Amino acid sequence: MHAAPSILIFTVTAGFGQGLFIALLITQWLTASAEQPVVSPAQFAAGGAVSLVFIGIGLFASFFHLGQKMRAWRAAAMWRTSWMSREVIVMPATMAAIFFWSVAHWFGSPAVQWLSIVGFVLTFALWYCTAMIYACLRFLQEWAHPLTIANYNLIGLASGFTLAAFFFGVTQPAVRLWIPLAIIAIVVAAVVRLISLRRNAQLKPKSTVQSAIGIKNPRIQQKAQGAMGGSFNTREFFHGKSMAFVTRARATMMLLGFVVPALLLLLSWYQDSVALLGLAVVVQYVGLIAERWVFFAQANHPQNIYYQVVS
Repeated sequence: MHAAPSILIFTVTAGFGQGLFIALLITQWLTASAEQPVVSPAQFAAGGAVSLVFIGIGLFASFFHLGQKMRAWRAAAMWRTSWMSREVIVMPATMAAIFFWSVAHWFGSPAVQWLSIVGFVLTFALWYCTAMIYACLRFLQEWAHPLTIANYNLIGLASGFTLAAFFFGVTQPAVRLWIPLAIIAIVVAAVVRLISLRRNAQLKPKSTVQSAIGIKNPRIQQKAQGAMGGSFNTREFFHGKSMAFVTRARATMMLLGFVVPALLLLLSWYQDSVALLGLAVVVQYVGLIAERWVFFAQANHPQNIYYQVVS
């Protein structure tokens, strides 16, 4: 499958913001019983604002892969059957919950307690809706599996926890909890992602050229597509890159998305360096862009059987 750059930016950037908000909620709950506030309400509000900025950038990026941008509001109309429509509804609801949670912290409102629960549920619901857009497509074996949902959640948490480590490194250095938690989340996310890569590598297409025409001869080859040039089918359902490029992209995603950020976080723990935490965020962002590209590229659409020559 071919992925528009805006989709990559949307899912990765929003995931950073969602993961940061979950980290803020966990910090709030862990420090609630402290006699002296470890993190001030203003710092929680600032963290919520940063989370909103990341999710907002992701939302803005999503408009660039819409064919008719003026009709974007219609995307919510099919909520009964479409996971994309549900995502369109849940995303602004999540942003509203984070906004009011931040405001409640700023003004010291007791409403922050129930807003925390609402925001927590909506954040995971947003990840679920986004993942199900792809996991519900049964004809794409690489996506139609619970690992798709697990990857969206775990990678979002890992990236958000890395961002949380940097955020607290800047605003409240005493809160160092998120450095080891981010490392753990990255390791877990990396293991699950490797499992999904291994599974996808072992998949066998359910349809072949032989099954398409009802002839079992193993030497059948397609010589012509039936068209003189490219089309929507050849552009949108195949990434157009060589296998060597895909292999390099997989290596890049594992190194920059998981290994290097974890090492930078570990190094920052011993050197007490905020700069290394910031670098970990930047490196991980680049790596996860590569990860998301691989996610789309590894999806082998059955229609490519009939467009082999041009693809």
